[in-house]
Amino acid sequence: MKFNRRYFLISLGSALGLAFNSCKNFQQTKTTNVENFKSQIPGNQTFNPSEISTPSTPAPPGMFAPKQGDIRLVVISDLNSSYGSTTYQQQVEKTIPLISEWQPDLLLCAGDMIAGQKLSLTEENIQAMWNGFDRYIVTPLHQAKQPFAITIGNHDASGYFKKSGDGYKYEKERRQAQLYWSKHQNDLNINFLEADGFPFYYSFLHKEIFYLIWDASMLRIPKQQLEWVEKSLASSQAQTAKMRIVMGHLPFYAVAPTKNKIGDVLAKADELRTILEKYNVHLYISGHHHAYFPGYKGNLKLLYSGALGSGPRTLIGSNLSPRNTLTVVDINLEENKSFYTTYDMNTLAVVNPQELPEKITGLNGWVLREKEVMLPS
Repeated sequence: MKFNRRYFLISLGSALGLAFNSCKNFQQTKTTNVENFKSQIPGNQTFNPSEISTPSTPAPPGMFAPKQGDIRLVVISDLNSSYGSTTYQQQVEKTIPLISEWQPDLLLCAGDMIAGQKLSLTEENIQAMWNGFDRYIVTPLHQAKQPFAITIGNHDASGYFKKSGDGYKYEKERRQAQLYWSKHQNDLNINFLEADGFPFYYSFLHKEIFYLIWDASMLRIPKQQLEWVEKSLASSQAQTAKMRIVMGHLPFYAVAPTKNKIGDVLAKADELRTILEKYNVHLYISGHHHAYFPGYKGNLKLLYSGALGSGPRTLIGSNLSPRNTLTVVDINLEENKSFYTTYDMNTLAVVNPQELPEKITGLNGWVLREKEVMLPS
């Protein structure tokens, strides 16, 4: 009996030791991504740790942890680098593994995943860019079983037609985008409703929210596609959903000085906005301007998602430095509200919405800053 008791105690001690080391190793692994990120910040001078992550406030360790809504989205955009690039800047590569720490129900990318829109790029060049996107972005997300959706940007597969009107100007890029996404459609892990136009335009339902993606990779959305938009938004699937969200690359109105020109905002913006309001769309998410702004006009919220990749820009009327951003959107379905927590992914600090302009006026109209951007603590 003495021998058995001693053996039991030794075995118990070994098991507890293994369990402790396992927990310790798990925590070390969990914090590695953020620690690597912090090591890139000179002296950590602008790193701003805040709330501790808990089951109801998930976030990467050491980063501000907002309270999770009924539905949580993570929004990124404009990941690319210079023309033809097959790799991504360090803040992009380091952000992708962190996304799962926020425990989003869905990741949305508002376009410009690769660096095309250059006629001299060959089919091989374009394939290499999509292969790079697959390696650095899609594969980690797929391994994490992260549902996500994309919209095509002008640098992915611009929808501009040739001046002659005979086909697309960037036909090679349109073809390669369709080829790549036809192989990876199932990797998105979403419930498609209409996918005949995928990846350029499509709709899906995810956790009681209806999403419509249109092809805003160019100035004008084609008439035929707008007819599809109205039909889709009027459908029973859309109207019985608890919320409707639309995403496209170009925004309705300008917010960045260098993009405050024709061709960098959607034509007939007020008319398009009216269509979305007609069907009670809650939010329009866009990219392209490389400047984060939590806006609204009329009854439509407008999220300018900024740029995670190269070339972030300033806002019209603002002297704030450009920054690479990621936005967490927490949605309260019963109250039909959404709140943003936006991070500067170089410093890991939260962007203070009160520092942003209250109103931005561009060439085709104005947009107001959201009055209540972040969820009250």
